[in-house]
Amino acid sequence: MTILRDEKTVRPVFRTAAYQVSRIIAHQIAQKISVQQMSIATPIAATTGITFASSPLLVPILRSGLAMLPAFLDIFPDAPVGIVGLKRDEKTAIAHWYYENVPHFDPKNQIVILDPMIATGGTGIETLTFLVQRGAQQKNIMYASIVSAPEGIELLRKEFPEINIICAVQDKGLTKDKFIIPGLGDFGDRFFGTEV
Repeated sequence: MTILRDEKTVRPVFRTAAYQVSRIIAHQIAQKISVQQMSIATPIAATTGITFASSPLLVPILRSGLAMLPAFLDIFPDAPVGIVGLKRDEKTAIAHWYYENVPHFDPKNQIVILDPMIATGGTGIETLTFLVQRGAQQKNIMYASIVSAPEGIELLRKEFPEINIICAVQDKGLTKDKFIIPGLGDFGDRFFGTEV
């Protein structure tokens, strides 16, 4: 987190740190995914092992959520991926839809939303509303994030109390312009190289 927060961190190092933190979060989520026993044969004898009952549907929120996707695909290599695109208006802090392509899923499927930063929670509410309207069950949704503000977490929990939020760090709050304090700046700009 220190590397991600430091404004002097160069892009390749920022990307590596983002991958490493995302992988830790993916491991935490893997511990919450349903498993089942399976029969296997070792070179010596037959035994049993465990495997995921099914891979979760991964839903990165464009564009920053894409940064977390490779780490999650390392842990869930056959997971289907659904994409949602929302962009926050920097003046109003309101998220606006511009894209969605989510494969069909069963209401029992486990879903993991990938969103590196939860600030106001507006983007998360839009994404969760969309998924629940398509049949997702709140109790089967996990929300993976790297940095969050208490205001955003509180809103998500108020509107969707059954979801499971897994976040690397919760910061102090938001500035008057709705940026996380101390945060790490604009995650997407730093990761993709679009800083002004």
